[in-house]
Amino acid sequence: MKDTDARGHLPVRHMSVYSAEDFRVSHGVNEGDALADATDLLPDDIYELGKNARPRRLGLAMSGEGTFFVSVDSEVGQPAAPVFLDSLVTFMSPDGETLETILLVEVDATTGVVDRVHLYPLSPIIHRMPYTLVSLDREGAGRKLAESASVNFTRGTRITMANGLQVPVEDLRPGDRVLTRDSGAQEVRWVGVQTVRAEGDFAPIHIAAGALNNEGPLVVSPNHRLFIYQRLDALGAGQRELLVKAGLLVNGTTVTRLDGGFVDYVQVLFDAHEIIYAEGIAAESLFLDTATRKAIPDEVTRRLQLSSDTAFPLGAVELLEGDFTRRADAVAMLKRVSAM
Repeated sequence: MKDTDARGHLPVRHMSVYSAEDFRVSHGVNEGDALADATDLLPDDIYELGKNARPRRLGLAMSGEGTFFVSVDSEVGQPAAPVFLDSLVTFMSPDGETLETILLVEVDATTGVVDRVHLYPLSPIIHRMPYTLVSLDREGAGRKLAESASVNFTRGTRITMANGLQVPVEDLRPGDRVLTRDSGAQEVRWVGVQTVRAEGDFAPIHIAAGALNNEGPLVVSPNHRLFIYQRLDALGAGQRELLVKAGLLVNGTTVTRLDGGFVDYVQVLFDAHEIIYAEGIAAESLFLDTATRKAIPDEVTRRLQLSSDTAFPLGAVELLEGDFTRRADAVAMLKRVSAM
């Protein structure tokens, strides 16, 4: 499945969301009501996720004007319907653990009336657990989405430079020349570092040495896409170049999720979206689009005049959950087809 929207060849971000209808007030002023947009939310209302609720894939296509709409390959929503980041809502469980969520409001393209509200949890949400609404931030949703959508390496990850040297990613500086797969030596334009709780969409993924023909262990954020070149189109994807999110490869053995504590994430930005080499694995650099732009300082984007409607490298096919990743041997298969 392609990583651009078929309507206009625009970049698409995919996220697992719940329907607001599945997250209802069990105690409080709005008892019985489904989750709504920020105008109808009240602190101290207690919500529970229905026992049969399951997450579904929401595809957000992104225009160069900074707007979102439902992509044609989305599992939920009406294709082409506008989607707005409503708010960052924080809940608390009975044991004091916080749950950050982003509310996305889908509106009817003709009338502009709210059609659906999607709940995007940033850490695992437990069915039938009572969650008390503790805070509502109308301005923070964009920044939090940018943090979760950004692709990140962890400290110590060795990046292959243009001269062949291996340099820890945190030591990269603007102007350093890095080897890219498609554009030769390219200068780093910006390096960002953020420290976050290692949970949910922020829990790093550990790829053991050799799992994907990598020289050393690689630890990246769950949404970080790895580039796989098939010698033959063994997976039937329609082309040889593939992108797959690290989080979809977790198998409990060679690829694992590291939950708990904090993690330092490092982002690397070039003039364009590039494929670079990290511990011997071909992996993407930070892709600047509508979702990630808020993670980049304004002076950087103004200086580089980067576009948000650039296609992913080589027009590569992005493998989504359900394409093949539910296979127990998914990692071994990728290793095999890329080494044939």
